[in-house]
Amino acid sequence: MKLTLSSVYRPHSFPKLLNCSSFGILGRPFCSSALSSSPTCVKPQVPLFLRPPIYSTKLCDLKKWHDWAKGVSLSIGSTFVQSDNGADSNMLCRELKWLMEDAVEDHSLGMEDDDRVKMRIDIEELYCLWTQRVQERRPFQYVVGCEHWRDLVLSVQEGVLIPRPETELVVDFVSDVVSENEDLRSGVWADLGTGSGALAIGICGVLGSEGGRVIATDLSPVAVAVATYNVQRYCLQDKIDLREGSWFEPLKDMEGKLAGLVSNPPYIPSEDISGLQAEVGRHEPRLALDGGIEGMDALHHLCVGAALMLKPGGFFAFEVHNKLVSKQVLLLFCICDKFLQEDGGIIF
Repeated sequence: MKLTLSSVYRPHSFPKLLNCSSFGILGRPFCSSALSSSPTCVKPQVPLFLRPPIYSTKLCDLKKWHDWAKGVSLSIGSTFVQSDNGADSNMLCRELKWLMEDAVEDHSLGMEDDDRVKMRIDIEELYCLWTQRVQERRPFQYVVGCEHWRDLVLSVQEGVLIPRPETELVVDFVSDVVSENEDLRSGVWADLGTGSGALAIGICGVLGSEGGRVIATDLSPVAVAVATYNVQRYCLQDKIDLREGSWFEPLKDMEGKLAGLVSNPPYIPSEDISGLQAEVGRHEPRLALDGGIEGMDALHHLCVGAALMLKPGGFFAFEVHNKLVSKQVLLLFCICDKFLQEDGGIIF
């Protein structure tokens, strides 16, 4: 199965199924101290549409660039589609239109060719960006520096997984359960491997201003920096706690206290990585994609940790590869939970 990335700002591939369930958990505390680390100093990129229009170029030069870029796009035809289910010429032309909208300040239709157009990047950089998009298959979301997800516009860049529409279903599941359970709504949630912060921000919106808070973790300092930028842009600093570290390491103060736990972990089998669409395999972080030999490495760890971290009646939702993996995750969680209650602890 090939995993793809393409669409109108909203990539629609990565066929994934979600596993959601609610269990009562008992556990033995294994660490009483908090492990909250400060994000490494990484400066996130500002999305193109938010940059000030400090550049300008003649309208005729902008038209020249557009004609060149459109010609390049049309020359692709269905080459990328046949190669790895990539974008065709029609999609590239749509992306070109969006790039223009993000890069160019509004200008009058009555402008003359010699009139200058205000822009958010230099005309030469536009040439570079479109060359990267077509020749290097750089994801369009990285080109413009953002992705539209649910009702959000999130900053993304190299080193951060681009959030997919199917991951929105995790937020929908959370919305359903908290609408029926006030204890879950008011409790502390965790988003492990937060990436851009999409799930954490989405869940925070579902919990509401009077609801609980969300702890979001990620091993990547780039991801933590980008997630922090997105959290601050939506003024959620008081509701979302960003912690840098691997999976549960920054959560050792939360054993048996979490109302909910969500994650979109790496779950693609290692042997399938080479067959991914170029935009995904060449450019998105392998750390967020490669799930090991069977794609279960991170999921094993998450199931063990969930059995320790969730409070009785807690909820978890993990995005997984297919129905078979979904059943394996449920079985693994039940085994971990049973062992925890009988033996008194799990080491991971």
